[in-house]
Amino acid sequence: QVQLVESGGGLVQPGGSLRLSCAASGIIFSAYDMSWYRQAPGKRRELVALITSSGSTNHGDSVKGRFTISRDNAKNTVYLQMNSLKSEDTAVYYCNAEHKAGIKTYWGQGTQVTGSS
Repeated sequence: QVQLVESGGGLVQPGGSLRLSCAASGIIFSAYDMSWYRQAPGKRRELVALITSSGSTNHGDSVKGRFTISRDNAKNTVYLQMNSLKSEDTAVYYCNAEHKAGIKTYWGQGTQVTGSS
């Protein structure tokens, strides 16, 4: 059974930091590209950041320079370090795993991030 379990969300003041984690089980983690998506109320889900199975990264324009995605294959975990948080970063953040050959994709249950004073 595949599980992606996100953690680390919460309430943070604008300008603050959070680190999200997504622990994967039931997959060969190193064979998967890992991504973070987010969905704000009334908006479409959007890609925040991607890290490929080989370690290449791509970050969305709205988070470049503030968020950093990374992975630890030994721990089957992907991270999203979020700095200089803004109120507009408020959303449910989802972890996604997609096999590098595109044959399987899995989603986590989501974790709420709220940037508010």
